[in-house]
Order: sequence, then C-alpha cells, then structure tokens
Amino acid sequence: MKWFLTRLLAGAAAVAVVLAGVGVLLAAQYSGTPAAWAVSQGTDAVWVDSADDADDLRALLDTGAVDTVYLFAGEIDAEGDVTAADDLRPLVEGYPDVRALAWLRHATEGSSLLSDRFDRQARERLAPAAARAAEGYAGVHLEIRPVTVNDPSLPTLMEMVRGELGGDAVLSVLAHHVEPAPGGRIPSFVMNGEEKYWSKGYLARVAEHADEVVLPGTDPGMPTDAMDGGFTVRQVTEAVAALRTRDEVTVRFGVPSGEQAETVLAAIRIGTTRARAPEQVRLGVSLSDPADLRLYTAGWLG
Repeated sequence: MKWFLTRLLAGAAAVAVVLAGVGVLLAAQYSGTPAAWAVSQGTDAVWVDSADDADDLRALLDTGAVDTVYLFAGEIDAEGDVTAADDLRPLVEGYPDVRALAWLRHATEGSSLLSDRFDRQARERLAPAAARAAEGYAGVHLEIRPVTVNDPSLPTLMEMVRGELGGDAVLSVLAHHVEPAPGGRIPSFVMNGEEKYWSKGYLARVAEHADEVVLPGTDPGMPTDAMDGGFTVRQVTEAVAALRTRDEVTVRFGVPSGEQAETVLAAIRIGTTRARAPEQVRLGVSLSDPADLRLYTAGWLG
C-alpha cells in the first residue's frame, strides 16, 4: 500500500509541475501591443438560443460587423436523432447580408479513449438529419462535446454531413480548446475524466471538411486575468498554425459573456497580431451573448 501511495503522490506532483509550467508560459503570452489592423474584418458571429435576444441581436447586427448568426435549431441525442427547437429565423429578417446557420447541439459529460462519440448507426442517422435541419438556412453549425482526441467518429461525421449538405451550404463546427502546450491535454483528461483540449493535428482533421471553425470562449479554467489572456493568445496562434495550409477557412474565437470579454478580446487582438494568418484564413470572433455590444464595440471594432 505504501508503494502505491508513493507512486500516486509522485504522479500528482508531476502533474502539478506541468500545470505550473504551463501557467508561467501562458501568463507571459499576454503582453505586447496589438497591431492597428488586428480588429474586426466584418466576419464575426454570435450564438442565439432564444427569441428573448431579439432587441440585443438587432443592435449587434446594426454594427455591420457580424455576418453570421448561429440560431439554435435542435438537440442531437446519442443515437444521432435531432429534436427540433423553435424556429428563430425571423430574428434575422431584414438583414439580407447576414447568414443564419442551424445550430445543432450535443453536449454531455465524460469522454472515453475507447468509445467513439457516435457509432456508425448514429452517424448514418445524424448526417442526413443535420442536412434536413439546415434546410432554409445558409448551412449548419455543429456543437458536439466532449470528443476525445483521435476519436475517428467526428472527422467521419463531418465528411458525411459535408456530402449531405452539398457544396454551396456552409458547414461550421465548434472545436475544443487547443492544448496550451504539447501534451497539456493529458493532465486535464486524467483529472476531469473527459477531453477539454484537442491537439493541433486533431483540430485539423475535424476541420478538414468545414468552411468555418469556432474555438470556445467559455471555461478556460484559468485562475488569473494574465493566464486567461495568455491562454486566449495561445488559442489564436495555435489554431492558425493548425489551419494555415487550408485553401480557405474562417476561424472564429469565442468570447464569453460579461466583463471577462474585455480580457479575451484584448488577447484575441494580440494573438491575431502574432499569428499573421495567411489571406485565405479569415479570423473573427463569436459572441456568447448578443447583449455584450458595448464590450464588443470597444474591444474589437477598432
């Protein structure tokens, strides 16, 4: 028993050392002055899940900087079936230059190194169901989490949905955070029992058939503003590094609601400056709350 306890404590100490090192790395990233051009390019987005957001959404769309709205359209169950939600498309009527994507969500707890998120039968049901849900929209936005790195079911599902949608429809996917340092996902997986981070390689696999990729803006789990900002800077630079060879893709970075948005937007500007994405990789932000107009305007519109 003593040897087991000794090994357990040694393992915990090793994890603590890794996390401490990552923390120092992240805090150091949140520094420097962003370039004047590192502001909105008019390719921003917002998630909307309720008609109660109508007034805030109109005010946001009136800025002319948001060209995509993810309208909640349904829940995905474990078998790949979609339960439709209320139709929110009337919220964007009168904005012909704004694209509405059908936002389909599957959010659960826990992920496995052995079991795929969706088995073959579920994928075969979900791919055509996603295409049906996207009818009347410009495309579909998939939120499926958590998904373990190297789970083959999500890249396969993305390819299947792409085939069902056809070439003109937009396929968007919400990714996981990119691990802040190589191997950084492993301590998190061990401690939490589910995948929080993806490797850059897996992000590229999932995004291969996507037109748009969004990285989360919520739950970075960082204890200080400096680490939170550094984490976001790292998200931008790592995501661009993973996707910079794509012919054409839009990459957006989620912005949390509330005052934390100020730090995140400043960090996205720093990260955009450092990443210097090639022309075919368009960068933007995606707001979690349409009500955050003041913070969005001050922190990102330039």
